[in-house]
Amino acid sequence: MTTPTLTSHPTLATADPRPRLHHKPGRNTLILFFGLLLGGLFYTAWSLFRDIDATGTVITTWTPFLLLGVALLIALGFEFVNGFHDTANAVATVIYTHSLPASVAVVWSGFFNFLGVLLSSGAVAFGIIALLPVELILKVGSSAGFAMVFALLLSAIIWNLGTWWLGLPASSSHTLIGSIIGVGVANALMHGRDGTSGVDWSQAAKVGYSLLLSPLVGFACAALLLLALRHLVKRQDLYQAPVGNTPPPWWIRGLLILTCTGVSFAHGSNDGQKGMGLIMLILVGTLPMAYALNRTMPAEQSLQFAAVAEVTQHALQRSAPQLLTADPRQTLSDFIRQPTASPELVPALAALAGSIGEEVKGYGSLNRVPAEAMANVRNDMYLTSETIRLINKHQLVTFTPDTQDKVQLFKRQLDDATRYIPLWVKIAVAIALGLGTMVGWRRIVVTVGEKIGKTHLTYAQGASAELVAMCTIGVADMYGMPVSTTHVLSSGVAGTMVANGSGLQMRTIVNLMMAWVLTLPAAIVMAGGLYWILRQVF
Repeated sequence: MTTPTLTSHPTLATADPRPRLHHKPGRNTLILFFGLLLGGLFYTAWSLFRDIDATGTVITTWTPFLLLGVALLIALGFEFVNGFHDTANAVATVIYTHSLPASVAVVWSGFFNFLGVLLSSGAVAFGIIALLPVELILKVGSSAGFAMVFALLLSAIIWNLGTWWLGLPASSSHTLIGSIIGVGVANALMHGRDGTSGVDWSQAAKVGYSLLLSPLVGFACAALLLLALRHLVKRQDLYQAPVGNTPPPWWIRGLLILTCTGVSFAHGSNDGQKGMGLIMLILVGTLPMAYALNRTMPAEQSLQFAAVAEVTQHALQRSAPQLLTADPRQTLSDFIRQPTASPELVPALAALAGSIGEEVKGYGSLNRVPAEAMANVRNDMYLTSETIRLINKHQLVTFTPDTQDKVQLFKRQLDDATRYIPLWVKIAVAIALGLGTMVGWRRIVVTVGEKIGKTHLTYAQGASAELVAMCTIGVADMYGMPVSTTHVLSSGVAGTMVANGSGLQMRTIVNLMMAWVLTLPAAIVMAGGLYWILRQVF
């Protein structure tokens, strides 16, 4: 028995395996949607004012809050667009195998996207930030910093909306990373430097490899998994198109729902962090008195931090006892722009480590750092942490094992003080991403479900592609690597079509490859151009 193609026209409507996707949301659904939307906005505003009030800062102007409000709306808008652009990849298989009705699948996916964001580690968030030019991160509250954040988010939103309108499963991760590279290159060129100096290319390459390899992994592993399933399980109905709206056998239906849940959770955990990282940059730039440092760090831990800083300073001074003649901040800033060892590098690092320790010890805890000093203390910490990272990465300085251990412990404590995400930021991003999954998902679902292969998606194909996607994204999240849910799932579906002998619709495959190839250069050019324009505006 052959599998009917998608272009066939069965006599009976009930024989058509395609799901019914066109239905209007009910009143209760709309009430829930807008209730969560308004509740999320109110909770975000309340959390902001609560945190500012806790600092004891007297508000004299509302300008920073207006900028903050616009930036937060754009950042949350990016996550909302990311939700309806990428969630189709989680629900397409359960919808086209009739494991869940479309309306139930979308709400189910949205809920687990929400949970994924809430329970995420934050590693991906700061992996994305590490791609940004350090000089812009250090002055994120300046006009250049605002131009950077707005250019990143606007270019990513524009490209995501364009590919969604065309029904192309393009990668939000790919788009955001291209935007970061574009801003870095434009910033370097505007300062008269070589454009290649504006980006940490080794970090970009690390991320690029994960984005490049993940669809290949999805294609190959899904194809192999389907072949293994055909060898082990001989039920023919698993490898044929559904008849009408017939659901799959209970065990494979459970597997499909489980993998849909896993992909949704992993997508929330991985993609939600990208928005968190950018929101933290916005908060540090506009309200450093509340968000530059982790004010929740206990006083005892702060005093321990000061002690570790002092011990690290002495260890570094023993490693390089020569006198420092230049400003340590300028020395480390020059090193970060051009990582080459100089005689004054280690003495400058020792001096700044000691200065940070003395400041924290003098204040008693991070919570007691005065509002006007917050941004400067954070910049010193961030500059020191990045210097240590680059020294280790390029192996420019050889420390004794004891000194190396002290330096690494100091770096971990620096990161604890500067790289944190408040709970309300996670909740706001979770709501934006979760609600986004309920809007506009049909275009991408139809592409994944009907336009990749020449035949309707079978039960076994859906389970294989979704299981591989869930595992791939989950592993990437564990290692803090941003991968594309879109590329992994769509390539997995393509792999199962090839393994099943179903054939591919080459027009769709070419379009998907074109979107994959063009996303990076388009995002680079768009973000770079927007950054230049916004620098003139600000």
